[in-house]
Amino acid sequence: MSRHEVVVLALEAVVPLDLSIPAQVFADRHPTPYRVTVCAATPGDVVTTAGFSLRVAGDLSTLQLADTVVVPGFWPHTTSPGDAVLEALAAAHRRGARLISICTGAFALAAAGVLDGRTATTHWRYADQLAEFRPSVAVNRNALYVDEGDVLTSAGVAAGIDLCLHVVRRDLGSGIANSIARDTVAAPHREGGQSQFVERWLPPARGTSLAATRAWASTQLHRPLAVADLARHAGLSERTLGRRFVAETGVSPLRWLLAARIDLARELLERDDLSIEQIADRCGLGTPANLRNHFRRLVGTAPRDYRRMFSSGT
Repeated sequence: MSRHEVVVLALEAVVPLDLSIPAQVFADRHPTPYRVTVCAATPGDVVTTAGFSLRVAGDLSTLQLADTVVVPGFWPHTTSPGDAVLEALAAAHRRGARLISICTGAFALAAAGVLDGRTATTHWRYADQLAEFRPSVAVNRNALYVDEGDVLTSAGVAAGIDLCLHVVRRDLGSGIANSIARDTVAAPHREGGQSQFVERWLPPARGTSLAATRAWASTQLHRPLAVADLARHAGLSERTLGRRFVAETGVSPLRWLLAARIDLARELLERDDLSIEQIADRCGLGTPANLRNHFRRLVGTAPRDYRRMFSSGT
């Protein structure tokens, strides 16, 4: 590649780690062709979410020279960064520049119309907000990053490293990407998606009439539970229980129970040295194979890999 201009757009209340990731990965080093410039809507001091300010010299005209534009996360992300910023991003895209967002930077690309009709991702905590903010965007809630060719988006914060290394790998090959990963002491490629970082799989309750039954069920996860058991505890018919469960949690009783079992399995994997067989038994999932199957489907990784990543003993 010939000289490749990477412009990082620092919006007001930028997330500093999001900004520093592309600056580090795309740093001017042999044999990479990248040169990084930072710009802002207005040159001068840009406040960060960490409370300090950055002195930025470049303005939006810098985007006219960019081969790649990176938009880090900012706050509040549902607030428009301004018409001038949105037009500059759209113009860069029309001109053929590659656009990248890290974390909530996807909201700026969405507001500029760049993500319309595409698949994109953002931090798992704000994925539903992005889907509501721009219904024309297909939001992938699990991916660490999504590559749509000329538009790429990443999940929360550290997933920006995964995306930027992916871009280097795409541009220059695995050898150089792996070398940069070693320099930055980062994994060249992470398995799994961001589901493993979600705090809890249990959906938040929107009502309380079944709160006592849900609390009781949470203490009975070690044994088989059927809808009839929940209905008996609540003093309702199975049909009425199911209707109220969906109204209060958004999911059926059986899906709620599975999510509760997986949350318990995650807690045990993080906290205890129990075997996979013991955890499967305590969570009411029966066999290790059943635990592995449901865990990988919902969390996106194997129980043993999850334990290695999150165990308090490591």
